[in-house]
Amino acid sequence: MLAVNYSTLREKLKEYCDVANQDFEIIVVTRKSGGNVVLMSEAGYNNLMENLYVRSNPKYYNKLLRSIEELKAGKIVKAELTDE
Repeated sequence: MLAVNYSTLREKLKEYCDVANQDFEIIVVTRKSGGNVVLMSEAGYNNLMENLYVRSNPKYYNKLLRSIEELKAGKIVKAELTDE
């Protein structure tokens, strides 16, 4: 996680946007008046929102946990994908 003040971000916005996108870096933009904000990639944001959704829905979250346990226990099925 990087921290940068508002003035520096404004001067180098493209560079920080590239860092957020290419490195999935979270950038905290600090402001003198407080009320800091966060800059992150759209992909990172979408991933975060999906995780929040799954974690907030007990049905989906429990299904995910069961799947992880089955994987750890070796209860997996391998299948070939075909174009048919």
